[in-house]
Amino acid sequence: MQKLRNPTSTDRRVIFSALIVAAGFTVSKFTGVLDDFIVGRVFGAGRELDAYYAAFKLPDLLFTLIAGGAMAAAFMPVFSGYLASGDRAGAWKLASSTLNLAFLVTLAVAAVAALIAPWLVRKFLAPGFEPDQQFLTASLMRLVLVQTAVFSVSGIVMSALQAHQHFLLPALAPVMYNLGIIGGAVFLTRPFTLSAFGVPIHIQPIKELGVYGLAAGVVIGALMHLLIQVPGLMRFGARWSPYFLLSDPGLRRVLVLLGPRILGLGVVQLNAVILTNLASRLSEGSLTSLEFAWRLMQMPETIVATAIGTAVFPTLSELAAQHRRVELRAMMRKALGAILLVNVPATIGLILLARPLSGFAFGSQNAAAVAYALQFYALGLAGHSALEVAARTFYAQQDTRTPLMVAAGSMLVAVTASLVLMRPLSYGGLALGNAIGFTVEAGVLVWLMEKRLRGA
Repeated sequence: MQKLRNPTSTDRRVIFSALIVAAGFTVSKFTGVLDDFIVGRVFGAGRELDAYYAAFKLPDLLFTLIAGGAMAAAFMPVFSGYLASGDRAGAWKLASSTLNLAFLVTLAVAAVAALIAPWLVRKFLAPGFEPDQQFLTASLMRLVLVQTAVFSVSGIVMSALQAHQHFLLPALAPVMYNLGIIGGAVFLTRPFTLSAFGVPIHIQPIKELGVYGLAAGVVIGALMHLLIQVPGLMRFGARWSPYFLLSDPGLRRVLVLLGPRILGLGVVQLNAVILTNLASRLSEGSLTSLEFAWRLMQMPETIVATAIGTAVFPTLSELAAQHRRVELRAMMRKALGAILLVNVPATIGLILLARPLSGFAFGSQNAAAVAYALQFYALGLAGHSALEVAARTFYAQQDTRTPLMVAAGSMLVAVTASLVLMRPLSYGGLALGNAIGFTVEAGVLVWLMEKRLRGA
């Protein structure tokens, strides 16, 4: 009979893991804010940055659905199973097959998207942009799609290293990506001036490419994201084979697990595309202000909630597999309690300090607009953070259908609220509509799980 772990030691393990993950997220967020700080100083909220951020929406959707969060979530448990059985050759064969398939599918879809980019922008992504701005968005999208193809490889590599309990290089990879974007902003855009301790610093780029320099930095950052992880592959004896077989049982298992996650993540990305569509119909700079505010709101959510969710997920899965429902319910409650303990005060702080935080991160010329959106987004911080644990508790019980259905219903709530609120509140109404959607989704998931485990 398997010896049950002491709950105290389990709690300690989860806390320690969460601290490690949080440290990596913190550094990544810091470089991300530095990235936004420099980009905001160079361009400000306006037509070019609106086009730049709009250009990411479809490539991000493709990456998430084909080779990002969905593929990684399906790949890791199967890959780990090979490692647990001692079949390292089979594990790396599976990794090669998954990587090759993800890259080829991503490359094919990206090529089609690049070909019809102007039509996609005009009809779906940013119909409210002027024709020249739509052309700029389509051109930038074609460059960003190169990043998507690179990430299709890098995402699988990251999952393979994490399955080996190696987190350092995967944690550094997002930092390298942000540094690539910073390098593009500094060396490939246009001259600009920064102020350090009251001393103006004039930056002269190597080549003036304007906003295209940012897109070039994105591609450079994606390559750095991949290359920083190569030493880890060498350390663990990775073997790559240039083929894949759909008859491979491991690969087929990955594809079976992929379906529900694709649909769930697709709902999230579709909501982002709809938000972009609506924001493109508002005043110039609305989309950029929403993007900056969203990134600020995500800082406490990622550093605290995502770290806890990532660290607690293996324990939730173990408890569910062993049918230890009392401990499963207790662990979910502890994780949610820890998240809310931090993020409820963080919500108040974001609302009260929205203007100085926005000014520090994105410059005084953008502070008021970003702060306006941030105050509305902050109202959904607790709900969005709770999702990190609530959804994972369902996944731990191999239930992906319930979170998908709840996410779809919540998206309808968010879109409806955004349509109603955007008229009186402009882009602040879009932020508030999404905050309502997050809160409803988290509340319904926690209620359903409590109902399922009631009496445990």
